[in-house]
Amino acid sequence: MKTYRIRHSTWYGFNGEVRLQPHRLRVRPREDHDQRIQSSQLEVRPLPQEVRWYRDVEDNSVATLLFDTPCRELEILSEVEVQQFDQAPLDFMVEEYAVNYPFNYMQDDLEVLGPFMKRKPASNELARWVAGLWQSDRTIQSYALLDRICRSISTGFNYRVREAPGVQSAEDTLAIGSGSCRDFANLFMESVRYLGFAARFVSGYLYVPPGPESFGTTHAWVEVYIPGAGWKGFDPTGGEVVGINHIPVAVARSPETVTPVEGAFIGPEGAELKVGVWVTLLDPPG
Repeated sequence: MKTYRIRHSTWYGFNGEVRLQPHRLRVRPREDHDQRIQSSQLEVRPLPQEVRWYRDVEDNSVATLLFDTPCRELEILSEVEVQQFDQAPLDFMVEEYAVNYPFNYMQDDLEVLGPFMKRKPASNELARWVAGLWQSDRTIQSYALLDRICRSISTGFNYRVREAPGVQSAEDTLAIGSGSCRDFANLFMESVRYLGFAARFVSGYLYVPPGPESFGTTHAWVEVYIPGAGWKGFDPTGGEVVGINHIPVAVARSPETVTPVEGAFIGPEGAELKVGVWVTLLDPPG
């Protein structure tokens, strides 16, 4: 078990006085048997008229902020302490019928997984790239195939920080040969959906050992539904199965719907944005 403190700061500076529309925050990590929240604190300036917490359709924890005070800047600070227990991510069992690929999900599972299997029309570029990793006349272990795709993205593409909003299409990433973590996650998700796996996009945080320019970061990866194992995370940026250093916050069928801060304002056009994320590994108790 590891305990992390996550500080996530978001600051907007506007070009004059504005009126803030409702803002939605996805900064509170998910809780399950692998991850528990010890404490959570949210500070917002200007003070919201109301903060409403709810679970969205994907069971993500979302805070809606309602404002009634004009302002020239908006500052949001989330601080959470999380216990992570996923120390053996490869310790799982796969249902016998799904050990080898290709396989078909059970009908009862398909009724739930259907939305996570929908894919865009496959392009020739994506089809050719996937064909280079798996031939349709061959059988392979399901996990081995997913791991191969994950590692191929990590080793075959150049990672770059991309400040522009949005997510590259799989085809753009293939053509450019580079992308951010969310671009790599999208390529992985489209690739495995093309093969018939159920997959969902994940946003969260990643702990990295502290250095001159690294304190932690927001991060993106993908979870694939493997019968018997459940939703297993794959990080194509690092080329690894998701484990104890990954802290998931929100999941969704598409990457555009899980941004940490979402909202609008009425006033002069334009705004300056500054984001800071610090993920600290705390000493174990005792």
